[in-house]
Amino acid sequence: MKTVLIPTDFSANALQALQYAQELYKCERACFFVLHAYAEQVYGEFGANPKEEVDALKKKTREQTQKKLDQMLEPIMGTPPNPLHNFETIACFDSLVDGINDVVDEMNIDLVIMGTKGGTSDHKTTFGSYTIEVFKYVKCPVLAVPEGFEYRRPKSVLFPTDYMLPYKRRELKLLDDLASKFKSEVHCLYITDFDELSPRQEDNKRFLEGTLSRSYLYFETMPIKNRAEAILEKLEQKGADLLVMVNSRHSFFEDMLYRSTVDLLSLKLKIPFLVMQNLNR
Repeated sequence: MKTVLIPTDFSANALQALQYAQELYKCERACFFVLHAYAEQVYGEFGANPKEEVDALKKKTREQTQKKLDQMLEPIMGTPPNPLHNFETIACFDSLVDGINDVVDEMNIDLVIMGTKGGTSDHKTTFGSYTIEVFKYVKCPVLAVPEGFEYRRPKSVLFPTDYMLPYKRRELKLLDDLASKFKSEVHCLYITDFDELSPRQEDNKRFLEGTLSRSYLYFETMPIKNRAEAILEKLEQKGADLLVMVNSRHSFFEDMLYRSTVDLLSLKLKIPFLVMQNLNR
């Protein structure tokens, strides 16, 4: 059974992420955990609420949150409901990232799916500040679904990589499961001016090939230029339905995500973005 966590701020886009998750695992047994972290509501901005008010507000907010979670599930479970799917709600008195990580550990979550441009977004970029925090600090793969994206099967996947990371098998298996289920093409893109891979890169590439054995796997290189523009160009060229990258400190992903090139991606990326974590679990 797949275990999927969907954080929600009760926005339309959070609901859309839940619906996307249901479609993605429509024919598989899956348990969907729908989580709302409400510590920020209780403490107020910059912890402004006085201590004596916190306990009463905490109880009230928990009750309100649980009611909203229950109401959120009612219309999306379907009539009749999918017998392969189970739903659980979690009202969490914690920060978003800490709440997600606690549930990831406790429930052995396979994938976090979240909407972007939620109720707290300024709508200037696809990746809001909360999404970036989840990408950066959550310990399992995160799939971000852009606002207004209509579900379609991920038949073409773009996977930019420099082959420098010793990939984690569990992370790649998630991608391989999706790719084999939808008979997807996975296009591995290396942006470089070098003609040959180092021995370390060759080893990692072979591991990638062996772990993504059920995928239609393709390898491509292109000269170095603005990485975000290169990725967007390939996404359009391949008609990609999903962008996949690996997060690791001092990695190609970190350069992409936390420097100025992310601005161009976040303005123009219109498809789901799967961020895999290079961490042991």
